[in-house]
Amino acid sequence: MSAIIHGAGAATALSTFNSKKLVARSRTNLPGRSKRCIVAAGSDDGSKSFGSSSLSLRHSHKLIANNAVATKADTSATTGHELLLFEALQEGLEEEMDRDPHVCVMGEDVGHYGGSYKVTKGLADKFGDLRVLDTPICENAFTGMGIGAAMTDLRPVIEGMNMGFLLLAFNQISNNCGMLHYTSGGQFTIPVVIRGPGGVGRQLGAEHSQRLESYFQSIPGIQMVACSTPYNAKGLMKAAIRSENPVILFEHVLLYNLKEKIPDEEYICNLEEAEMVRPGEHITILTYSRMRYHVMQAAKTLVNKGYDPEVIDIRSLKPFDLYTIGNSVKKTHRVLIVEECMRTGGIGASLTAAINENFHDYLDAPVMCLSSQDVPTPYAGTLEEWTVVQPAQIVTAVEQLCQ
Repeated sequence: MSAIIHGAGAATALSTFNSKKLVARSRTNLPGRSKRCIVAAGSDDGSKSFGSSSLSLRHSHKLIANNAVATKADTSATTGHELLLFEALQEGLEEEMDRDPHVCVMGEDVGHYGGSYKVTKGLADKFGDLRVLDTPICENAFTGMGIGAAMTDLRPVIEGMNMGFLLLAFNQISNNCGMLHYTSGGQFTIPVVIRGPGGVGRQLGAEHSQRLESYFQSIPGIQMVACSTPYNAKGLMKAAIRSENPVILFEHVLLYNLKEKIPDEEYICNLEEAEMVRPGEHITILTYSRMRYHVMQAAKTLVNKGYDPEVIDIRSLKPFDLYTIGNSVKKTHRVLIVEECMRTGGIGASLTAAINENFHDYLDAPVMCLSSQDVPTPYAGTLEEWTVVQPAQIVTAVEQLCQ
């Protein structure tokens, strides 16, 4: 009951505050989306409707399960610009705030300071203090406020200064964010994005090295994605904001300064689609976030040893893209999962179960999972390395599976 009161209290507090002050113009007067960006939304008869009309699903009494599917832009264009990953996130957020005046940002130091990793840099100057709202250090309060804002037709982006701090808002995320669409009988959707840095950094200590994917994966009604490149960081940010579902976007603290050329044209990524990083024939390696780069480093060694690994960045942590994963398993018949999440109850454990349940007959060897050790992350650099999967371990595991 207290959880429901928290959510209702947040909505009530916002109802006394005129949310229309945040809106520069009516949603119905928004300009049409670029033809390069198409969002597909499911209808009752299973057909697809395209374009901005999908926004009419907001108050649908139907459970919204897969309306966050969007086509990927054609990346063959030669034009583009180089951005660091945090700049790509900022650009995607800014574009969505320009496109839809219902999008707002809230969190600690997101305003004129620009966020702990500068993802919101410059947004307060452009959009004002109401749409880019600095909050007190009180994660449960501003997360509850954001969920209440989503119930009143806004699209909040909630930044956790560090993902570990969002444990303080676990009640709001689990009992309110994930369940209100269901417990309201479909009267509300919760189009909120919860994002922030996480993962093992460089000597940040145990409390600032949390991997919360495993904590949130069991919450009904929530989608989870993890970005790993500037391209997919921007595309996933834009898709998450447009989704009618609550989405948790995981960013890795060590990937913010990755640089990549991304298209000048507008694009969004599919929230439920894995990315084929390297096609191969001998073994399927499933990974995400920072471990993508450990896997690709190991892949160079494996190729020199005569192996041909297929590398897939699963990106969608919930739900899994079992279509892409399944096609790869049917081709290679061997699976190695590499994650930074904890071994017990982690993403790898859930993925292992899904593969065994759906593709057991195609496996020539048991699924192997390399995960972080079930210990608090040490502060000492050498000990910290020992707790996280390293490329040499990946090479050894592939050699064992391919014997």
